[in-house]
Amino acid sequence: MLMRTDPFRELDRLTRQVLGTSAHPAAMPMDAWRDDHEFIVAFDLPGVSLDSVDIDVERNVLTVKAQRPEPAGKDVEMLASERPRGTFSRQLILGDTLDVDQVKAAYDGGVLTLRIPVAEKAKPRKIEIETKEPQHQIAS
Repeated sequence: MLMRTDPFRELDRLTRQVLGTSAHPAAMPMDAWRDDHEFIVAFDLPGVSLDSVDIDVERNVLTVKAQRPEPAGKDVEMLASERPRGTFSRQLILGDTLDVDQVKAAYDGGVLTLRIPVAEKAKPRKIEIETKEPQHQIAS
C-alpha cells in the first residue's frame, strides 16, 4: 500500500496548530467581514480576562495579544487539560483603505470584536463629468 502522507506527521501538525508550542502560541480563531463602510474582525477568546487583552496598531499592522493563565494554585492536579493556556497573539496587516485611527473594540461573551471604518478616501463616490461644449436643449 502506498501512503502519500504520514498520518502521525499530520496529527502532530494539527496539534501544534491548535495547541501551539512555547515558541509559537496557538492562534486565536477569527472571522473577518466587511459590512457596508466598516471592516469587522471577531476573535474567539473564551475564558480570557479583559485585563489580559492588549490591542496595538503600528502603521498598518494590528496586533492582538491575550493571555489565559494556568489554574490558580500550584498544587492543582489536572485531570484533563485540553484548553490552550498561555499567551495568544495575532497580527493583521490592514490595507491603506482602512482608517486605523478610528478602531473600536468591544468584548462580550468571550468574543473580541474590532470595528475598523473604511477611510473616506476609499469610499465610492460619484464623479461629475465636465464638458467644454455648450449644452444645447432641443426645443419641442
